[in-house]
Amino acid sequence: MASKRSDWLEFGTGSSYRDRVHRPLQCLIFITPLLLIYQIGAALELRLDPQAQTHVLAFVYLLDFFRLFGAVGNYLPLLAVICILLFWHFARKDKWDIEPRLYLGMALESVLWAIPVFVMVLALTHHVGGVMAPQAGQSPWTTEVVLSIGAGVYEELLFRLIAITILNIILVDVLEIRLGGAIPLMIVLSAIMFALYHYMGNEDFAWNTFFFRTTAGIYFAGIFIFRGFGIVVGCHAVYDLIAVAARHQT
Repeated sequence: MASKRSDWLEFGTGSSYRDRVHRPLQCLIFITPLLLIYQIGAALELRLDPQAQTHVLAFVYLLDFFRLFGAVGNYLPLLAVICILLFWHFARKDKWDIEPRLYLGMALESVLWAIPVFVMVLALTHHVGGVMAPQAGQSPWTTEVVLSIGAGVYEELLFRLIAITILNIILVDVLEIRLGGAIPLMIVLSAIMFALYHYMGNEDFAWNTFFFRTTAGIYFAGIFIFRGFGIVVGCHAVYDLIAVAARHQT
């Protein structure tokens, strides 16, 4: 019988750097600047252009979810991120530490883990054609920066933290699949959901972009499980920012 213990959710119980980057409080502190930049940036962009598209789909879906319960307000997804990580922190009974050197390491990891994704984009573009969304690059660069940061936070919240946790409950706790067999399933299933989500807006399905996004989703899921939520948020945001810079270069 598979263990009922909360598996990868228990990563970070040690005292090494490798463990501490998994801790919910440290992840929350690390991503707080991104949360604030997105929230403030989206509000400023809308003030400058009321027609601007400043919310990623993941953020919109969270707003729709809260609306089902009669709650409205653009601050609710932000509040959800804070509450989820704080509740997780309390459940784990971690220490209330602030570690600036830890955040520098997480920032460096975010940059280093983002580079292979961009290299993969270049390789796929060379061999199978462009894998960027067809509408990418048509918005002002400031709007794309805001969207990039929002995608880093809220897509990782939905498709890594929430989706993989739910898949863990189904596969490990309910179906009693051993963790070693469940982790690859969680990674692949969450990656496919992540890829399909991108076609729920105005973009048409294309196999090249689907393949890239599924591959990227597998990569991000692996980082999430083995390096933690904070680092995968940073990695995703950094990759998107690199892509924005590449699209808008002169």
